[in-house]
Amino acid sequence: MQNETEFAWSDTYLLGFHPMDETHQEFVDRVRTMLEASDQEFLPALRSFTEHLERHFAQEKEWMVATDFPATDCHVDEHDAVLQSAHEVIALLSAESGKTEIGRSMAQELTRWFPAHADYLDSALAQWMAKRAYGGVPVVLRRNVISAEE
Repeated sequence: MQNETEFAWSDTYLLGFHPMDETHQEFVDRVRTMLEASDQEFLPALRSFTEHLERHFAQEKEWMVATDFPATDCHVDEHDAVLQSAHEVIALLSAESGKTEIGRSMAQELTRWFPAHADYLDSALAQWMAKRAYGGVPVVLRRNVISAEE
């Protein structure tokens, strides 16, 4: 299990479509902010993260719809589930202030969800978008990435 000190932006997450990579870096930074927030800071950090999610997911959906991305429905369904969870956790924490455990649990789960989501669904979208923008799939150079074999 990945812990909060291990969840930080690195070249491992680069997909080669710059607008998406920038948004993903913000996603990682905001999850990390939640992981490191005090109990008093947690709900505002979650609200800020959720605002980011709304913009992030809307942008990706716009790209998918505009370019007839084949896996749009599956991708959007996954985004919708994550966004719904964030809204539900905000409602729970707003009703029961001081009970940040469920929010921290969600933030920790996002550290497991994001790498797989980026590797599978977002990487396909990044390649799709790069092909349309640049005529070919991106070449991604990653610095200081340790392979699983090492």
